[in-house]
Amino acid sequence: MSQPLTVKPGKKIRWDDFDPGYRGDFARKQQAARETADNVAALADLSYRLYGQAQQSLLIVLQGLDTAGKDGTVRHVMNGVNPQSCVIATFKRPTAEELSHDFLWRVHRYCPPRGYIGIFNRSHYEDVLAVRVHKLVKKAVWKARYAQITAFERLLVHNRTRLLKCFLYINKDEQRKRLQERLDDPAKSWKFEPQDLLERQLWDKYQQAYEEALTRTNTAEAPWYIIPANHKWYRDLIISRLVRQTLEDMRPEFPPPHKDLEHVKLK
Repeated sequence: MSQPLTVKPGKKIRWDDFDPGYRGDFARKQQAARETADNVAALADLSYRLYGQAQQSLLIVLQGLDTAGKDGTVRHVMNGVNPQSCVIATFKRPTAEELSHDFLWRVHRYCPPRGYIGIFNRSHYEDVLAVRVHKLVKKAVWKARYAQITAFERLLVHNRTRLLKCFLYINKDEQRKRLQERLDDPAKSWKFEPQDLLERQLWDKYQQAYEEALTRTNTAEAPWYIIPANHKWYRDLIISRLVRQTLEDMRPEFPPPHKDLEHVKLK
């Protein structure tokens, strides 16, 4: 039985309805590799057209618990996109300056200008997730942010920025395996932090926070996609497919050339 990627806006998102190990009709990585490669190649042309047209933009939001694969998605799916037309931002603990503004101030600054693809590796959703789990602000504050986020995203969409919001869904056992790999591999151990273990102890609270946040901000204009991410190759396949489909739907085209170029003679 197939597993949907989205839930109808207004309907509650429940993790019991999704299998993070789902891999569709693909039994092995090799079966998906060809389509993923085709999608990645197509992104190079589509993003170039988007850049040349400079009339609209795409913002890809990647959210997920530690080790869900946000960095890997950027490396494997977006590696054919011209860095000149791509803006990548990550949002960690806010600075003193950022805290002196509203919580969306620092985020809006990194939204992609027209012609660009923006990638948020973590995003404004941290302000209804981490702050909730760690009780950094009062409940009334983070509760009000759901409506503020949907209004902010509506503003972006109405100003020709398409949103593609992806939650990379892994289970707790898969996270344990990936954290252990970081410890065991000298090429990855630098990524391991003691804080990772503390965050892991809050797994259930984060699950609850994500469930409510995604449900409350899942709109027709900016829906959430639940990406089964236990299998990294399937994650890359699905996200590459979504990014390609989104850009194709945007139909970017090169602008027309200047008039009378046929009369130009170079000496």
